[in-house]
Amino acid sequence: MDIGTISMHYAKALIAYAQEEGVEDTLYQEIKMLSKSFAKFPQLRESLDNPILKAKDKLELISIAAVGDAEPSVAFVRFIRLVIKQHREIYLQFMCLTYIQLYYQLKHIAVGTLITAVPVDDETKNRIKATAAATVHAEMKLQTVIDPSIEGGFVFDINDYRLDASIATQLKRVKQQFIDKNKRIV
Repeated sequence: MDIGTISMHYAKALIAYAQEEGVEDTLYQEIKMLSKSFAKFPQLRESLDNPILKAKDKLELISIAAVGDAEPSVAFVRFIRLVIKQHREIYLQFMCLTYIQLYYQLKHIAVGTLITAVPVDDETKNRIKATAAATVHAEMKLQTVIDPSIEGGFVFDINDYRLDASIATQLKRVKQQFIDKNKRIV
């Protein structure tokens, strides 16, 4: 089995269980924090891969990464115990990412990324968020990224679509058109 298949099976089972128990929102918060911990601390995954580390210690490590000093939910602990028992902890990071995607689909949430060369004011962010939400008929989460390399304009990614209105891309198009036109002349 490959990573994607295993991750999808576990994430689907977790979200189905969470819906039955009515704890999908709580689990989402814990899984999201665990996912951030995996991204921030690559050593976490390395530690979970260590066969010498006991199951109890792995559970404690994962719980701390997900909720800090707070008490993790019962559903979260049961899921992590199952993952550890089945020796699937090396796939846990991918399970978290897959669960987050499934949660967004379940709750009709779209995630958009706005890339600009300079910071954007809140009014513009809210207008973009409202327009995109109306277009995709979903609640919007908007992330903003500042990337001076686009030289101006913006790039807007939402789900699988990209609207690239950056100066850098427009300059590349003009350059390519110029090159293509000059090739015909010679």
